Amino acid sequence: MSTNKVVLYIAMSLDGYIARKDGSVDWLFDVEGDGGDNGYSKFYSSIGAVVMGKKTYDDVLPLTEEFPYADKPCYVLSRSKQSEAPHVIFVNEPVEAFIAGLKEEAMEGDIWLVGGGQLVQQFLSLQLIDDLYIAIIPKVLGEGIPLFPAGTVPTVFKLLSMEQLGQIAMLSYKRSEPEQPPI
Repeated sequence: MSTNKVVLYIAMSLDGYIARKDGSVDWLFDVEGDGGDNGYSKFYSSIGAVVMGKKTYDDVLPLTEEFPYADKPCYVLSRSKQSEAPHVIFVNEPVEAFIAGLKEEAMEGDIWLVGGGQLVQQFLSLQLIDDLYIAIIPKVLGEGIPLFPAGTVPTVFKLLSMEQLGQIAMLSYKRSEPEQPPI
């Protein structure tokens, strides 16, 4: 049995958005953190594979000159067939089957669900997210792409920790197991 967990590590505005309406995340880069990388390096070193949606992949590409996840197996989930691209493997299969197969691979570290909102919604509906790491950025965007879009299945998480990183609040949660009805 696999011990790899699926974790969502993501930044969110105070009003619950992960990006502006156009997908931009420029608002993330001028926040006073802890003077370092706000725990990102430690988290990233615990990851064995990266999973993201095609839209998130398209948004990540122009942000840096080099692909930021080139040193990890990176899977991009897409509903349509994609041409090959450097550093990623495009996946067009049911999410449940893909994640089950990925968990069975002999890899060190957890599976990082990078985003976006629609994929988070789908993973939650399939009870595939084990842990949440949410960095709350002290900004109100007013509108944008929500972390949890309307229609997201209700899910209960248990708070594991809270940490202040400069002006950023880092919250860590573990998914609670659904209560079993009495027999």
